[in-house]
Amino acid sequence: MSLRRGAILLVLAAAVGVAGYFLFGEGEDGAGGGTPIAAVSLPDTLSARAQAGQKTYDANCASCHGRNAAGQDGTAPPLVHIIYEPGHHGDESFQRAVARGVRAHHWRFGNMPPVEGLSRRDVAAVVAYVRELQRANGIR
Repeated sequence: MSLRRGAILLVLAAAVGVAGYFLFGEGEDGAGGGTPIAAVSLPDTLSARAQAGQKTYDANCASCHGRNAAGQDGTAPPLVHIIYEPGHHGDESFQRAVARGVRAHHWRFGNMPPVEGLSRRDVAAVVAYVRELQRANGIR
């Protein structure tokens, strides 16, 4: 086999591997495959609003922020973290982050892009879910 042919085969194998990771690398829950950053204890029950927020979160946020807002190493921070407690990042902070994106300032994950297709009501439900997770983990 010539060196050129070997290099072409190597590039093709790498491309197939990368494509496979992006197509099949996500977990069953829809979250990316990154290691969770935070250990999140789940509340015994969620309010109806938080249950709706969990569905929206799972469909729009979990791929970066991880299952149950635990974050993902190398991808995005946990939202169940003291930094996001209501006195430091109020509910409107989440609304603005989703609508406009946010410049990285607490973590080294890079900037968060806006999330398309979510209404203020959708985001309020996600915030209700995150706040209930936070309370279950001692963040008030």
